[in-house]
Parts: sequence; C-alpha cells; structure tokens
Amino acid sequence: MNKHATLDKIVSWAKRRGFIFQTSSIYGGLANNYDYGPNGVLLKNNIRDHWWKKFVEQRKDIVGLDGAILMQKEVWQASGHVENFNDPLVEDKVTHKRYRADHLIEDWAAKNEKAVDVESMKIEDMAEFIANHNIPSPDGHDLTEPQKFGLMFETSVGATSNKDDSKIYLRPETAQSIFINFKNVTDSMRVKVPFGIAQVGKAFRNEITKGQFIFRTIETEQMEIEYFIHPEEEWEKLYKNWKRDIIDFYIELGVPEKDLQFRKHTPEELSHYSKVTYDLDYDFDFGFKEIVGFAHRTNYDLTQHKNKSHEKLEYRDPYTNEKYIPHVLEPSFGLSRAVLTAMYAAYTEDELENGKIRTLLKFPAKIAPVKAAIFPLQKDDKLQRLAKDIYNDLKGNFVCDFDNAGNIGKMYRRQDEIGTPYCITIDYDSIDDKCVTIRDRDTMKQERIDIDKLPKWLKEKINQTVD
Repeated sequence: MNKHATLDKIVSWAKRRGFIFQTSSIYGGLANNYDYGPNGVLLKNNIRDHWWKKFVEQRKDIVGLDGAILMQKEVWQASGHVENFNDPLVEDKVTHKRYRADHLIEDWAAKNEKAVDVESMKIEDMAEFIANHNIPSPDGHDLTEPQKFGLMFETSVGATSNKDDSKIYLRPETAQSIFINFKNVTDSMRVKVPFGIAQVGKAFRNEITKGQFIFRTIETEQMEIEYFIHPEEEWEKLYKNWKRDIIDFYIELGVPEKDLQFRKHTPEELSHYSKVTYDLDYDFDFGFKEIVGFAHRTNYDLTQHKNKSHEKLEYRDPYTNEKYIPHVLEPSFGLSRAVLTAMYAAYTEDELENGKIRTLLKFPAKIAPVKAAIFPLQKDDKLQRLAKDIYNDLKGNFVCDFDNAGNIGKMYRRQDEIGTPYCITIDYDSIDDKCVTIRDRDTMKQERIDIDKLPKWLKEKINQTVD
C-alpha cells in the first residue's frame, strides 16, 4: 500500500488539478459517474494506448475489434446475462432506498470484527444472515428480504408500439461483441489458434453499490481480450504466462509488484461460464480490490451463440481440417481502475528542507499527461521568444506545457502535481550557449542540455521508463 495515498487525497487532488470531475456537478452530480478533465483524459488515453500497444501491436497472435454498444437482445439471452446478471438487493422499509445485501453484510462484519465469507453466500444465505444478526439499513431501519436485481440497462429501438419487440440492452460487457464476430474475424483474417481478439470499449452496469470514486461506476470502459485455444491445449501453462503479462502491465504503469496479488475465485463465486477465475487485486487504502479479472470461459459463449443463432462457429484447422469450438482465456482490464491504480501508485508527498510538503505524481513518463514543461526564467522578450520556439518545436512530438508565470518555484510545483517528468528552463545563458536546464521531477536534479538535442533526449527518456 502507498502510505501517501488515501481516497480523500486522491479525490481532492484529481479535481484540483483537472483530472476527474463529478459528472453533472452543477446539477448536483450523478452517483457513481465521473468526467475526465484535460489532464485526466490524457492520462487515461496514455494508459489505454499502452495497453493496446503491449497486447495488440507488439504481438502477432492478437487482432483488434471495435464492436457496437447496442446489439440484438438475443445476444444477451444466449450469453446468460438476462438470466444470471444480477445483484442481491435489499430495500429500506421506511426510506425505500436500495442497498447491496452482500455489502451490508461486509460492513457489519468489519464493524464487529467478524470473518464472514460473503462471496460464498447464496441469496437465501444472505437473507438468513441479515435476519439472524438483525442488520439494519444505513439509516437504521428494517430491510426487506434480498431480491435479484437485473444489472443491464434497457432501452428500445425503432418506432414499434410493441415494447418486447423493440427492447434491447446497453451492453454490460464488451466480450460478447468479440464472440459474435468470431466467424467474421476467422473468415476475413489469417488467424490461427491460438489467437486473441482484443477490444477497448464502453460497458454499462446498473449497479447500486458504494463507488469508491472511479473504482466502480455505472458507465465503464473495458480493455478485454478473448484468447482462443484448442480444447485439449495445456491451458495451465498459457494461463500462467498470461498472469505474468497482466502483472507486468501494471508494473509498467509504475505499480509496485508487492502491492498486487492474485486471488482465486471459490466455486460459489464462479460465473456461470467460468472453469476457473483469478482476480488481480491492488492494495488500496480501502482494502485489496479487483483491478483485473482473468477467467477460463471454456467454450460456453461460442456454443451458446452457435445453438441460438444456428450459425457454424467452429474453427477449422487449416493443416489438419479438424473442426472444433475453441476454449477461451479472458483477461479483462477495467480502464478506470487502471487509471485509479496508477494514481494511487504515483501519489507522493515529500517533505522539503524548509518543512513544506511537495506533492508530486511519479507517473512513468510514458503515461504522464504532460511530458515536458517549458519555462522562460524571466518575462524578457528574448527569453520569451526562445522559449516559445522550443515549445513549438517540441509540441509536435510530445504533449508539452508552456508557463511564463515568472516564479520558478511555483511553476515547478504545478508541474509536480500533474506528474510532468521534465521541466525545461530557458535562462539568459541559453541565448548565447544554446543550452537549457532540465530538472527531473523525482530527483529534482538538473542538467544542461543542448537545445538541438532536446527532442532525441526526451524521446529516449520517455521510452526507457516503460518499454
């Protein structure tokens, strides 16, 4: 756990420095939903792009896809989501507010310092536990018995008056876009098992639960891969390799490996499609929480869609002509959770010699929102022109900031707080010797660099911090 980072500090800093805002805030906000500000969208896009580069562009066995959010409702009937995708909810009998039953039990267990295996409880077990321990609502009132609550958002298409005919869903996961395009991909691309299809996209879950900032939101962005393997493949070795790749991705975001752990799902926890599932958890100040889910989905989804659609979804081996329905390994990353984890890992408070606290975000330069900031030391016309020329030369290749506020200390602090790894100062000597002073964010050490060598120097520094 990062001793400097707490949820309250992260929330306050993220708003103050233009990373994340409560959505619809001028109208009171919308629970469990957030907007990414100017610095936040840069960070999010950098993490997304690094994921895509690592798992798609740098591999020969994975191709990309961008599926539509709206699909035929039969997709979700075949996948089992209509029947199985729900949460156990209870209702306050006085206020009629709804709560997750499992979360109320967890809160009761934590308050009373009891060990309770909520993950293994069925809905009837939760009802019995709440009744036996007289667990009230957060407002102190009696609760109804837990009921299943569907998590998919319903909407309709077309102008038909028959609601059942026009009803469709906002997708609760991106995986089904991949499964229903399996035949399209194998028919159009030169892919051979084992191979994967990757996708980054929005998913929507009508959850009523504690949000913990952007950790759990009703509108999410997922980075998922469905990796298709032969049914008789020794999948354990592949699974082990994928777990290492998942860990490495987070290390490349600046997350210490000691703060990460894999947790295996119990049989009671397993999704209806899963043979085995592990969660990668990060040690937040609110506990170890899932940031990646990694499931062996067997051939459940392709089989279901084959039976429902009556399409041939088998794979034919081009060398042996063997036909089979592949099994699937699925590493599923939440993009917002990756952003939050990177923020937690990077957030640092240093005590300076004068006793003041310097807040800095130690993002790896590869994912930092701004790569370099250019400062003219004084508001002198010659310094300003030279600084502007350097800024204009660099900004075509790097996201840069230009600041001429005049107080070098304040300019440094602003950049430290958004995680800018390098600050470039143009002084009076720069006019004659054609050199600038670069200050490192983490060490605060300074070195003199030739202006002509700046682009190459920055490129090398930025790439070596992650790749």
